[in-house]
Amino acid sequence: MASPMSTAAFLAALKAEGVKVVERPGWKTHNRAGHGAWGPVNGVMMHHTGPYSTESAMVTLCWNGYSGLPGPLCHGVVDRAGTIHLIGYGRANHAGLGDDDVLNAVIDETKLPVDDDSNTDGNARFYGFEAINKGDGQAWPEAQIEAMVRVSAALCRAHGWSDESVIGHKEWQPGKPDPAGVDMTKFRARVAERLKHPASWKPTPSTPAPAKTVEQRLSDLEAAVKKLEAAK
Repeated sequence: MASPMSTAAFLAALKAEGVKVVERPGWKTHNRAGHGAWGPVNGVMMHHTGPYSTESAMVTLCWNGYSGLPGPLCHGVVDRAGTIHLIGYGRANHAGLGDDDVLNAVIDETKLPVDDDSNTDGNARFYGFEAINKGDGQAWPEAQIEAMVRVSAALCRAHGWSDESVIGHKEWQPGKPDPAGVDMTKFRARVAERLKHPASWKPTPSTPAPAKTVEQRLSDLEAAVKKLEAAK
């Protein structure tokens, strides 16, 4: 449990983690102040946006919100190239009501229970990020996932949290599917790996094995044929 960071500390944490950031003018004071609490904060929540026409239109929608749900709808939008568009800070309409047992598990940094209640205000307790994805099986670019991992690690590092403080909306509120297609257990494992290293850490890309030459493939085929003949 912690007090929310200042906007300056928040921005510095993201940049230290190597997050590419675009600051939309006015983001530092764009929030739902007066409509509920902001803090103490306990974790980071990931979402997907759902259907969209263009990425820029989705960033604007997350800023403005829509009828019945005013913006901002998150603190940052993660585009498909891996850039974080900062659109708000403070209380944002992203988490809604969720399970108090899940919140307690996040606070204790223990295994999450099944979310089967909607009785706790998550907008007060979580930093929220909307990743641009249609949620219909659309692929997730690696650059986008890496940005989501980095922003999660940045906030966990700043607050002294572990990867267990990062959850998906689908783990918070019954019936929510987002972020669809993202295995949150594997996602948290990537956050945990980042937290083992300094914020400046850059993972070494795995080097693919060199393609075999025609001669090597023929040799492998001959060896396989010999094994079959020997087995007769």
